[in-house]
Amino acid sequence: MKTKITLLLAFLFFGLNLGFAQQDEECMTKLSIFHEYTKAKNFDAAYEPWMAVRNKCPKFNNAIYVDGEKILEHKIDNATGAEKVAFINDLIKLWEQRAEHFANKTPKGEYAAQSCQLMYDNRKELGKSDQELYDCFDAAYKLDKETFSNPKSLYTYFSLMVDLYDAGKKPAADLFNKYDDVVEKVEDEVKSFSGKLNKLIEKEEAGTALTSKEGKYKKYYESYLKAYDQISGSIDGKLGDRANCQNLIPLYKKDFEANKGNAVWLQRAAGKMSEKECTDDPLFFELVNAYHNLSPSANSAYYLGLLKDKDGDTNGAISFFEQAIGLETDDFKKSKLYYKIATKLKARGSFGKARNYYRQALKLNPSNGRPYIAIASMYASSANNCGDTNFDKRAVYWLAADEARKAARVDPTLSKAAGQSIANYMAKAPQKAEIFSSGRAGQTIKINCWIGASVTVPNI
Repeated sequence: MKTKITLLLAFLFFGLNLGFAQQDEECMTKLSIFHEYTKAKNFDAAYEPWMAVRNKCPKFNNAIYVDGEKILEHKIDNATGAEKVAFINDLIKLWEQRAEHFANKTPKGEYAAQSCQLMYDNRKELGKSDQELYDCFDAAYKLDKETFSNPKSLYTYFSLMVDLYDAGKKPAADLFNKYDDVVEKVEDEVKSFSGKLNKLIEKEEAGTALTSKEGKYKKYYESYLKAYDQISGSIDGKLGDRANCQNLIPLYKKDFEANKGNAVWLQRAAGKMSEKECTDDPLFFELVNAYHNLSPSANSAYYLGLLKDKDGDTNGAISFFEQAIGLETDDFKKSKLYYKIATKLKARGSFGKARNYYRQALKLNPSNGRPYIAIASMYASSANNCGDTNFDKRAVYWLAADEARKAARVDPTLSKAAGQSIANYMAKAPQKAEIFSSGRAGQTIKINCWIGASVTVPNI
């Protein structure tokens, strides 16, 4: 009897495994078919075998979801009406299934934001309101802020907040808080990608060629930094003059008493007033002092420096700026401080000191080309004051062009602006005929004044 039962169980077990094996073989065959069709961009032919595997073996391979996304995007692009809506909803469902079966390969914030973006891009077909779409993005952001990082979705998220504010459905406080949330998130992403890119730039600057893999990573990091730079401008443009002093000051005055013990609120309020040039109002003084007393930091010391600068106390301002640098422990943020201080000094005409701060900024974040552009601008504006002859004075433009070239080399976000600057400076520098007639081709010219540098006359 026991022998019969054992044989029966063995037969059932074998039959069950044979069933799974047959199913796996069928799924493997159809997966291979739809994957080849997908690689060939024959998405319509891929659809039927893909759906068969998706329904029968949803856990079989992540290619079901990677290729499925491409297949359904093709279907969406080539459908209309109810059929298009059905494909849109199915793509959202596919991402949900991916999260269910391949959770470790499906970052929550990233895919939740993708679903929201898909609905936003097709809001007319889906009949979605701004409020519904904003709530979708807001839920995705709160679900997993870390992986909610797509530049386009971050902009859409904020853009919807502005639209709701304009429609009277969101208060000003919510608008400004969301602006700070998104801007800080963008800055975090820029910091992360800049750090990775800096390592590759430092390797190149040291004279070591990048590997093929490193070259691809460099392009990847640069593309994202360029995207974040573009949406930063778009976010500020979307906010526009809604965050002007006339709106900010009454709001922060009203909320000051309730938030004077909230360091984050004080920092954001002081930061916004600083950005929007509202520093003449007494409220800025109150905010900065309350913030510094509550939580002395690099930011609060910098704002105190601004107050001293407003009062005309240059030495006091520099003292606080230096204190801010000393308090900052994050290299990326410290670089930004050096840049801000340098820009203040540049505006005051203290070019030599400004250049020193710009160079410190570059040491900490070499993939930011803006300091190079600023140094180039200072060189160019000093050309008439540096040099004894017209030729020597105009030679300064070669120095300016060299700095702009450095910016173009390290910072993908500045390639166009740097290119325009280079062309402008080279047009003002001595031309080939002048170099020939001067007989100075290949010679080194010492540039005196605050610049204190040398430049070699190009050979012709």
